[in-house]
Amino acid sequence: MKLSSALIAAGLFSSLAFSVLPVGIAKSQDTGKRVILSPNAPNPIGPYSQGVKVGNLLFLSGQAAISPTTNQLIAGSVEEQTKQVMENLNAVLRAAGMSMENVVSTTVYMKDVNDFGKMNAVYGSYFKVSPPARATVEVARLPRDALVSISAIAVK
Repeated sequence: MKLSSALIAAGLFSSLAFSVLPVGIAKSQDTGKRVILSPNAPNPIGPYSQGVKVGNLLFLSGQAAISPTTNQLIAGSVEEQTKQVMENLNAVLRAAGMSMENVVSTTVYMKDVNDFGKMNAVYGSYFKVSPPARATVEVARLPRDALVSISAIAVK
């Protein structure tokens, strides 16, 4: 006996059979999702947005040390790359009417966690008061062989 037949036979399924929607189908409605695009941050190098704002939350895609003017990776130390990453994040925040003070969480992806202290010194200069929550992970490789990439969540 199939499960649905067993449930119907037990009287547990009869009136519910026609009110259940398949998983993954949702009623179409405006979610208030707004894509944020700043000309002062590098163009996305894939199918993603620089930022997505929903309500009072802003989700910022991971930024690498890509120059917004040349769209090329900044060659240099982890400190130089971290500075460019933070400037890119700041540009997206400004395009959404926010600042670094609105950032509540970041995720830092590093090519070499031995460079944590150097990255942290630059990162910390952008969050002098009430720094956000943060996770930092070492990864095998980042797009364009960057040394660091940072994503963030901000709230206003």
